[in-house]
Amino acid sequence: MRTLYFDCFAGASGNMILGALLDLGVDRTELERRLAGLNIESFALKPETVDRSGISSCHVNVIVPEVDSHRHLHHIEKMINEAELSVGVKERAIKIFTLLAEAEARVHGTDVGKVHFHEVGALDAIIDIVGACIGFEMLGVEQFAASKLHVGSGFVTMAHGKFPVPPPAVAELLKGKPIYSTEIEGELITPTGAAIIAAVCESFGAIPEMSVEATGYGAGTREYKDFPNVLRLMVGEAAEFGKKPAKDHDDLVLMETNVDDSTPQAVGFVMERAFELGALDCWFTPVQMKKNRPGVVISVLSSPENRDALLAMLFSESTTIGIRTSQVARVSLERRIEAVKTQFGECRIKIAMWEGSVMNAMPEYEDVRRLALEKNVPFRIVWEAASEAASEKATAVGA
Repeated sequence: MRTLYFDCFAGASGNMILGALLDLGVDRTELERRLAGLNIESFALKPETVDRSGISSCHVNVIVPEVDSHRHLHHIEKMINEAELSVGVKERAIKIFTLLAEAEARVHGTDVGKVHFHEVGALDAIIDIVGACIGFEMLGVEQFAASKLHVGSGFVTMAHGKFPVPPPAVAELLKGKPIYSTEIEGELITPTGAAIIAAVCESFGAIPEMSVEATGYGAGTREYKDFPNVLRLMVGEAAEFGKKPAKDHDDLVLMETNVDDSTPQAVGFVMERAFELGALDCWFTPVQMKKNRPGVVISVLSSPENRDALLAMLFSESTTIGIRTSQVARVSLERRIEAVKTQFGECRIKIAMWEGSVMNAMPEYEDVRRLALEKNVPFRIVWEAASEAASEKATAVGA
């Protein structure tokens, strides 16, 4: 699946995300054209290439008109819903703003509907958030992941006073997400950056196994000595999160025991019982045991769910006092059953395939035996006829 990874070794902010998306290859002209659907007058994106501790990155200034008024969440929702944007962009942007409002409401002990956004901050955040959502859509991103989040350290001055990093709203947004702090001072994760990442990311931690197609760097405004204040975005193909890749083998259990004091009849009965209890295979191997006694190794192959029942049977039906168990991986060919017609009647065959190619095709023993008895024909004659028909069928299947 098309995957976007946020590498937040220097945190993240709204304009850092926008800058990284532009650096990834999102077309600025098309991004601005779609953002114009919000009907915000006199807005502009001013990207520039900057150096952050040796990393060339894109820094974006979002220019919006200065208006001294406030907006609540429902005003922003209305603005986004009335814009000429795709349904996916609208839903994702509203989800991000809702997370922001809910975090602020919990911090201040008020209702979500009473949380207000200052006009300048709101317009700036709307461009950042909606722009990011448009960028995700333009890149065709289907799933998101992020690294552990570097939040910074120290204190930050806000409208209500001086607060520790991460400030309360950011801490609220990042509940349940892996965060860490270092000696780098300052607020590295902003509320907008935290809200975007919290809303879209399904996985947090190391870079998932992916085929990286492009990498983009978005620069933060502050500059640090010997520390690149940038957000790195990687886009490429990865397996769907939460789904394990298809296994190319079966996980089985092998049980083995050596016996030298049992009768052939008793050992034969063990094999019968093994298959009755769901064993996938059972076989005997003659061995020379201690004190020069001839013996036999009883081997039973099983799926894990039948292990305990087969162990109990081996202990009760054989003379063993100890059984070796091990996990084994079995790689199997894909198998399909087909019916073929022979001069003696219909016979089932088993066709084995590997990655779409036929490896072999064999008649089913029980069907050949039945036909040989019914027609009073030697087994090998029926087998040869069924094998020839199986070969012709396999050729047709593989064509």
